[in-house]
Amino acid sequence: MKKLYLLTVISIINLSFAQTANSAIKDLSKKEGEQYSKMINYNVNPNTLNYNLTYQRLELDLDPAVRYVSGTVTSHFVPTENISSIYFDFSNTLTVSEVRYHGVNLKFTQLPTKEIKVDFLAAISAKISDSLSITYSGVPDTSGSAGDAFTVSLQSGTPVLYTLSEPYGAQEWFPTKQSMNDKIEKVDLKITTPNQYSVASNGKLFSEKLTGGKKLTFWQTNYPIPAYLIALGITNYTKFNDTMGNPPFPFVNYVYPSTAANSTTMSNINWTKDMMNLYEEYFGAYPYRNEKYGHMQFGWGGGMEHATMSSMGSFQKSLIAHELAHQWFGDKVTCGQWNDIWLNEGFATFGAHLANEKLLMTSDQFRSFLSSEINYITSAPGGSVYVPESDLGNVNRIFESRLSYSKGGFVLRMLKWILGEEVFYQALKDYHSQPNLAYQYAVTEDFKNSLLKSTGKDFTGFFQDWIYGEGYPSYQIKWNQTSDKILRFKVGQTQSHPSVDFFELPLPIKITGSLGEILEISLDNQFNDQTFSIPVNFTVASVELNQSKQIIEDNSTVVKDASILGTVEPNKKALVLYPNPVHHTLSISGLEKVEDFQIYSLDGKLLKTGKVSAEQSIDVSKLPKGGYVLKITSKSFKFIKD
Repeated sequence: MKKLYLLTVISIINLSFAQTANSAIKDLSKKEGEQYSKMINYNVNPNTLNYNLTYQRLELDLDPAVRYVSGTVTSHFVPTENISSIYFDFSNTLTVSEVRYHGVNLKFTQLPTKEIKVDFLAAISAKISDSLSITYSGVPDTSGSAGDAFTVSLQSGTPVLYTLSEPYGAQEWFPTKQSMNDKIEKVDLKITTPNQYSVASNGKLFSEKLTGGKKLTFWQTNYPIPAYLIALGITNYTKFNDTMGNPPFPFVNYVYPSTAANSTTMSNINWTKDMMNLYEEYFGAYPYRNEKYGHMQFGWGGGMEHATMSSMGSFQKSLIAHELAHQWFGDKVTCGQWNDIWLNEGFATFGAHLANEKLLMTSDQFRSFLSSEINYITSAPGGSVYVPESDLGNVNRIFESRLSYSKGGFVLRMLKWILGEEVFYQALKDYHSQPNLAYQYAVTEDFKNSLLKSTGKDFTGFFQDWIYGEGYPSYQIKWNQTSDKILRFKVGQTQSHPSVDFFELPLPIKITGSLGEILEISLDNQFNDQTFSIPVNFTVASVELNQSKQIIEDNSTVVKDASILGTVEPNKKALVLYPNPVHHTLSISGLEKVEDFQIYSLDGKLLKTGKVSAEQSIDVSKLPKGGYVLKITSKSFKFIKD
């Protein structure tokens, strides 16, 4: 969606740096909410449910100096049942002159609901591919936010035309199907313009032909695409053709001449190669390698993740990162209903997290950024990441930066904390590669089911708390150490909103010794006032919760309290694995006798067996990096080998 870029100039003061980035996220979603108010109250047009749209060919005459469109759109479709008429989403301000079907004209009606109904001479059969062509012309609607879809303007005095159709603006300039249940499998764009202009679009450039003072530009994409991601940019672009990735694929940029002369901006554009390498490492292969990635400049102050070629109003690095992340999450896999917008925007926000963590920020700056995000997320006690049905008519709620963006992105960070980095990123790769999701639509339950398939872990409770539920936890942690160096904890929790009775979550704890020793552990907090006992071999000086900002929490307290020393009876000690993640040896506190153990891979394969006691540790040094399950005393524990 339209993005207001995130400022990435390094600040001397980390807090100021983080607050600037956080403020930009708020502005980002505000702009999106203002822009995408058109027809936001439905996910699927019921009149278009009876066919699949498989191919569209747009043959249009366009002049960026004139707000006008004329041409013919040919649509191939496969009915899912016998039909006597067909509907397309289409503006009621553009005029259709004819509809041709197998060489004959058909009757049609343009409806005030922004649809065109076409009547066939006789019913056509289900499951058989068919096609028709609609010829039309006119001035695309400029009223309200519909004017965003088709814009003519000037750049340095030169005419420029650009489109931005999310979510339901495609119908303002061509007849199509906009429901979030059907992607178009192939699109041809054959655009005729005055010959001084260049046309940027999705897919591959097949040809540019000059004839009679006109230029015919032919782009084609063969990846399934939602209608709202089809886009054009037309002006006197300066073109840069390059390659990126390994093995290389085309990196194509169409920028204004003034931008091409700006060395700093061009350096940022070239930095996209670094971001692509990072995302391919952590997210998997770029989804459109057979065509290209690149940018086409347009008149908005932010950007839009048009498939294979993001539209960019500016070229800040964090904006580049955000739009590029959308190619995997939002473009390849698209949210299947506006309730699940976090699958687009939360994931792209997390992509910006990854850019900040690995390329743009120091560790201190990144921690300050995460703190600022947590403060923003917890600035109100309620609100779910999932958009309730009752709020679908509220555009500002759908594009709520605190929930759809910041909290959605941080939920992914918490999943990474729970699963470990390697398992988590493999799960993301699996998610957008699932046969039923790749280049298709997904809802939240699809992502949850994909996680189960990838990791063997059922996140139903987690999603109920963090996606469908509201609010966040506050922790009251008491600790002390016995004379024999047993570190004891008592963990209380309160919730900011009654929709969640308890947030079951592993708590990241940093333990610092009096001589500077450091031990990082995870406390698997499953119920209120839970106690833990952990043997350490040094005198503890301090205990910190969430030192690396792994989880969402606020107003938590960690205090040394002598009163808890007698609260953990020997026969009620909780079993605790530590350290977790583990490098070499895994210890278990709370064991009263020698116990049998088994270690399984996440797909259920038995890898190691043995016996362990409180005085012993389990050697896991030969296990590959990843996630595992330890079974002991009839209980199962997840741990990460790194």
